[in-house]
Amino acid sequence: METIRAFIAIPLPHRLLEKLAALQRQLEAQVPPRSVRWVRGEGIHLTLKFLGDTPTEKLPDIQQALAAVARHAPACSFTVEGLGCFPNPRRPRVVWTDVQEPTGRLAALQDAIEEVMAPFGYPPEGRGFTPHLTLGRVRRRTDRSDVARVGEVVTSTSVGPLGEVVADHFALIRSVLKPTGAEYTILEEFSLRGS
Repeated sequence: METIRAFIAIPLPHRLLEKLAALQRQLEAQVPPRSVRWVRGEGIHLTLKFLGDTPTEKLPDIQQALAAVARHAPACSFTVEGLGCFPNPRRPRVVWTDVQEPTGRLAALQDAIEEVMAPFGYPPEGRGFTPHLTLGRVRRRTDRSDVARVGEVVTSTSVGPLGEVVADHFALIRSVLKPTGAEYTILEEFSLRGS
């Protein structure tokens, strides 16, 4: 059975991606060399659901289910600001910038996507939805003092509003892992109601 690596996400506008790339450069200059693997600028997006290995024969049904979600989910807008890391600044693994959407529409969209994907064998995430944009991942072989320094840099860096995004569509995206980083191809975009 042929599979592709796939996920569902909201693509970001070019101007915001440029600001995120500038923030990455600022952080990279402060953290220990080669301690963080930075996400390529064009690869930053707001992930709604990671599917992973997806049988290509399931794609038409998945696309139909996502189109149904889009017909009923209203568009919304969110702001991008702040900086944090998972699981916490003492043991950072992922460096991210925060996404704030106060109406709850974004969380409702993500919830609806979780619901329609479950019958295809993609169970809902155990942890709640924390919308964020991944900027980089701490490398596995990074020593403890360098990891701690990454956390210190994240904690001490203040990041004001980077932009507002009108989320009027989301996409099913294919990911191909390459030595140079993941390469993404949009398989289909889904316009949200009222957009």
